[in-house]
Amino acid sequence: MDAQGRGRADNIDPADQWVLNPNTGEYELRLTPSAPQSGVPRPRRGSPANAGPGAGTRARRAPERESPATPGPDVPGPRRRRGAPAEPPPGRRKGRTKPKKSKAKKILLWTGGSMAFVLVAVSAAGYLYLKHLEGNVSTTDVGSAGKKGFSKDEAFNILIIGTDKRTGKGNEGYGDKGSVGHADTNILLHVSKDRTNATALSIPRDLIVDVPDCPTKQPDGSEKVLPGTQNVRFNTSLGQDGRDPGCTMRTVKAVTGISVDHFMMADFNAVKTLTSAVGGVDVCVAHAVNDKESHLKLPAGKSKVEGEQALAFVRTRHSFGNQGDLDRIKVQQQFLGSLMRKMSSSDTLTNPAKLISLAEAATKALTVDTGIGNVSTLKDVALELKKVPTKNITFTTVPVLDNPAEKVKATVVVNQSQAPAVFDAIKSDVSFTAVKQKEKKEKAEVAARLKGTRSAAADIRVDIYNGGAPGGSAQETLNWLQNTEGVPKSSQLGNAAAPLSKTTVEYSPDQADQARKLADLMGLSASALKPGKSEKNSQGLPAIVLTLGKDFKGAGVSLTTPTKAPEVDKSTADKTVCAS
Repeated sequence: MDAQGRGRADNIDPADQWVLNPNTGEYELRLTPSAPQSGVPRPRRGSPANAGPGAGTRARRAPERESPATPGPDVPGPRRRRGAPAEPPPGRRKGRTKPKKSKAKKILLWTGGSMAFVLVAVSAAGYLYLKHLEGNVSTTDVGSAGKKGFSKDEAFNILIIGTDKRTGKGNEGYGDKGSVGHADTNILLHVSKDRTNATALSIPRDLIVDVPDCPTKQPDGSEKVLPGTQNVRFNTSLGQDGRDPGCTMRTVKAVTGISVDHFMMADFNAVKTLTSAVGGVDVCVAHAVNDKESHLKLPAGKSKVEGEQALAFVRTRHSFGNQGDLDRIKVQQQFLGSLMRKMSSSDTLTNPAKLISLAEAATKALTVDTGIGNVSTLKDVALELKKVPTKNITFTTVPVLDNPAEKVKATVVVNQSQAPAVFDAIKSDVSFTAVKQKEKKEKAEVAARLKGTRSAAADIRVDIYNGGAPGGSAQETLNWLQNTEGVPKSSQLGNAAAPLSKTTVEYSPDQADQARKLADLMGLSASALKPGKSEKNSQGLPAIVLTLGKDFKGAGVSLTTPTKAPEVDKSTADKTVCAS
């Protein structure tokens, strides 16, 4: 390319290279010429060599359209702006003035760059704010007491702990001034796998329990086992002798048989900051309250409480019922239901200032386990909770009795005639409210698996695998079946390929009578029967496959799961109940 050609290429204004592509109907920015162009035009094929200036201009355009590098015959080359002078005839040209961009194109290019900058800035600000919130959250490593992560596809149990620790200005006057932070308020929140319902089970702080041995992480990273204690108040499972929330989680498991996945813990100050963040919580009392102990003053009927007044509301125990902890639990359940409604209301969710204030207050107020100890995971937990309708969030309390060992009634014990059914319903993911059930046809097909003839116990051929039960369970079951139930054709084949949450029986169609008999012996529900599969034993004969899951309770202990929750004293989060 000669000097003139380079001059043309270097001085092409990008704003002048927006060309219309008739194939797409869109303007396209062509920054680089399709091919090197000479400053000297070539004559059109068949044109006279001595054509005039006008013909020369037309001849120069023809090669550009015919160039192999050009996208297509219908796409024009670089455009000349309306009113611009034609190219000078061949020969040495005078210095060229750079054409100005049109105003519209200047705005387009400037706006595009600014928008990109704004998007990057906003993304950076959002990231920095999330990292800021991350720094607000306190975590505790509870080791094997909880899960390492959070799953969106499973039912989950979170232990919500309210401690009596006095942090924050103005909280010195409540209860034990120097408390190390005992488990004062305790709610085991179970969220169903299908997110149709949840159960909030309150555990009285004055419940007499056995606190198990508790491995705890020390500041230097080592682990120390704190010895358990028997016949003590539940609230001593935290704080006492250096116990952490993992000890409280283990105590819940020991009392209820329900495994706790995670915990969230807050102290007195959290009640004040959270209620202030959402602009107050609506409560109701059946009669006027003037409590000198908690300093709560409310007129009869509905009121809005926040800050100091909200804390007084959940702390008072001398204004309701028999002035005991069980009646205070009911008041706290009412308060939490109202707080849930307020946090999920459009008034909160559509108000950026409230959302930011709530995010700040919540992350500063909470201490959680390391399994959910980052903001993104806490967000996932919140979104899963949001799926549950408030009308299907049930508040209830562990069924208890007055402690028979006491003359002056101060503590309670588990009601063994009622509580196990409540615990089993939660473990089996059964709702305490009426929710939409699965299709009746599907339920009928499953139930039908237990209908039909049964073989004799001696005719059952079964291979036993351990699929998540405690070690030795398969051998224990083998001994029980052979020596107690008369099933000699049984064998123990070790561990299953993958762990199962529920015990299953797999069988082929011609073994259905054996499967039904085995289900009767094991106390299995119809859902445990899995038709269509079976294995062969060492003699080559077909054998039922019994896989003991994590729900296995021991040889001879029924595994039938409840399909309906027991009747309990309860309330739901969608309704306001006036405390009395």
